[in-house]
Amino acid sequence: MHQYPQRPRPDDQPYGEFPHAQGAPPYEPAQHGSPRYEPPRYQPPQYQVPQYQPQQPHQHQQQQEPPADPPRRSRRKVWIASAVVLVLLAGGGAGWAYWKTDWFDGNGETVSYGTPPAAGGGSAGGAAAAPTPSGDPDVSLPTGPAAQFKQTGKLDDGTRISKTRLKGAKSGFEGDVWVWTPKEYEDPKYAGSGFPVLIALPGGNGFPNNYWADRSLGLQKAISEGVKKGTSLPFVVVMPVLNPDNKYYYDGSDIPGQAKMGTWMAEDVPAFAKANFRTYKSREGWAFMGNSSGAFVGLKQVMQHPDRFRAVIANGGEVVPDSPLWKGHQKEMDANNPEKLAQKLIDSKGPEVYVNFQYGTKEGGRARLEQFRQKYGKGPVKVTIHEIVGGDHNGWDYVRGMKEQGLAEISKLMKAPKPGNG
Repeated sequence: MHQYPQRPRPDDQPYGEFPHAQGAPPYEPAQHGSPRYEPPRYQPPQYQVPQYQPQQPHQHQQQQEPPADPPRRSRRKVWIASAVVLVLLAGGGAGWAYWKTDWFDGNGETVSYGTPPAAGGGSAGGAAAAPTPSGDPDVSLPTGPAAQFKQTGKLDDGTRISKTRLKGAKSGFEGDVWVWTPKEYEDPKYAGSGFPVLIALPGGNGFPNNYWADRSLGLQKAISEGVKKGTSLPFVVVMPVLNPDNKYYYDGSDIPGQAKMGTWMAEDVPAFAKANFRTYKSREGWAFMGNSSGAFVGLKQVMQHPDRFRAVIANGGEVVPDSPLWKGHQKEMDANNPEKLAQKLIDSKGPEVYVNFQYGTKEGGRARLEQFRQKYGKGPVKVTIHEIVGGDHNGWDYVRGMKEQGLAEISKLMKAPKPGNG
């Protein structure tokens, strides 16, 4: 079993957590030699609900040449400065205006998602009552009370990333949570429908920020592109902080004497999503995705709560707990060990869960994933391994893997929104 601090890796603190230079756009990775990749403008999607197909054994396919490795943290200021100069040279004042109206337009402003009830009942802000679902009893309309969201980022299709502060009713832990909803969420034809929720967890300590809230990694863009292609569901993405501090890893668990991060992740974060968004009551509406330490937490939560969560995309993660805070608490650590939890699921014959491991060929680590699949990938525990050719231990390459395979695979298992009321 790995012992702390072996889980952290040099590029496990990536990319998107560093403070942006004032007035400069968020850093985005270089692609094909350009200083900043600008995604294509939004085109109205032709939304298709992926149909479930029986899972087939994964076959490795030829991959395109991977993009250039991201610059290390020591070079970030150089990249930011270069982006500033290039944009200003290209458009002078127009370049500055572009940032102001496109990248930062609305940052700090209040964001509203539908009309969840305010505290004490009724609709928030005196707005019209939320639509009543019909036809699908699994749809869960926002229960309230409504959180106060502030915009932190804006994508080219007009969708926004926002942040709020959550005090967990069950865990007692208080931390920041970021959210993003796809364009379909605001489409009137889905006004009475639930949406699947993807809880996205960062690597590293994941405190005080969740780097998936930075548009530069492209997670939200990948989902939007998948929706247009019919390969991904339009997930509502919820991005909570992973740990209560930068000192230790808490393994997404209730370690005796510590902050109850297991309860925060399994109960408080989903309850927050249900309070503010149209979701589903069943586990077919709930999944995890995470990198490295966040991958472990997502894997553990799905194994531990198969009645609440259906699937996880685990990118470059560990498969056993290794926080130093478990010392003296072997019994509790075993109760949070994905291997032991998987065996318990096998012995009890369900319910069925799906694990999609991803790893990059530059980072290695396939052996432990193969070992987990061979020993525990049976019965109700479905395990696939996706190899990202040329991929390393970073968010950009993991998003590439999700575009290649991961999003499509979990979308076959999750519940899709339906036009009309249900």
